[in-house]
Amino acid sequence: MKIIVPMAGIGSRLRPHTLTVPKPLTVIAGKPIVQRLVEDIASVIDEEIEEIAFVIGPRTKGFPSDTEEQLLKIAKELGAKGSVYVQEEALGTAHAIYCAKESLSGPCVVAYADTLFKADFTLDVNADGAIWVSKVENPSAFGVVKLNDGVITDFIEKPKEFVSDLAIIGIYYFKDGDKLLEEIQYLIDNDLKENNEYQLTNVLESLKEQGAKFVPGTVSAWMDCGKKEPTVDTNKQTLGFEHNAGNNLVSDDVVLENSEIIQPCFVGENVVLKNTKIGPYVSIGKNSLVKDSTIVNSLIQTNVEISNANLDNAMIGNYAKYNGEFTSVSIGDYTELT
Repeated sequence: MKIIVPMAGIGSRLRPHTLTVPKPLTVIAGKPIVQRLVEDIASVIDEEIEEIAFVIGPRTKGFPSDTEEQLLKIAKELGAKGSVYVQEEALGTAHAIYCAKESLSGPCVVAYADTLFKADFTLDVNADGAIWVSKVENPSAFGVVKLNDGVITDFIEKPKEFVSDLAIIGIYYFKDGDKLLEEIQYLIDNDLKENNEYQLTNVLESLKEQGAKFVPGTVSAWMDCGKKEPTVDTNKQTLGFEHNAGNNLVSDDVVLENSEIIQPCFVGENVVLKNTKIGPYVSIGKNSLVKDSTIVNSLIQTNVEISNANLDNAMIGNYAKYNGEFTSVSIGDYTELT
């Protein structure tokens, strides 16, 4: 089994945090989003993962020089070969997969790295394909699928009238990666674009018309990392899942001086808390100092200094310094509010 992870988007909705860190490498509860994504996929696939292929954007669009190194490390930790490809120009969802064509063979999962999920099912690898879906309240904002006897019959992009509440979350299984590549190649060779892009939905429709049967893979939780508020909420939900699983995410070397941690929380290595109460639902990255503060429901990255703060629903980037009484902030790396 191979996993293809298109992650070339610039993450403009999550700025300023994505000006220095690609969105898929944004850390949630101590792990990058993309690492949690591939771990979640591995948990529902009863197959050995042979390779994880990442499709990133060019460094000129915010992908730092150590991005490849970080991604190869993530693959290695899952016992898989890592490959990194570059999508030089944003030409659509199908084109992003095409950039990893050298890795696209055999059974594979395609997962776009801007979402996390929890699932309580095991993938049927004997199906021609599977599409992860989740029930939503506003189907008109998503691509949705229609079902008949457990088989997907239609793909509808942002329906104006209600046809289904099962939204496609951006994770797909294909039994035959070679066939998938063949269909994408056909789109590109014939310049078959929709809204000036090569769309995966057109590939899915073509495969369905040729007899491929796609089944839904339902999820119990679908967590978005597109903007600041849902990303903070994703951190909250992830901390809850980790806590319920009995996982301790507080580093053994945390220094507590007249301070309290209310679980669930993630606290990285070499963190010092002075006259501070954090939690519930707070992540604080390594090498950070927090004093004279109260923090709840917030996502704070590494090497941060916070003082005299009362934070809720906050997201603070790496190497930031914050001293104040604002309650809902979103500041990026190297920012100072003092």
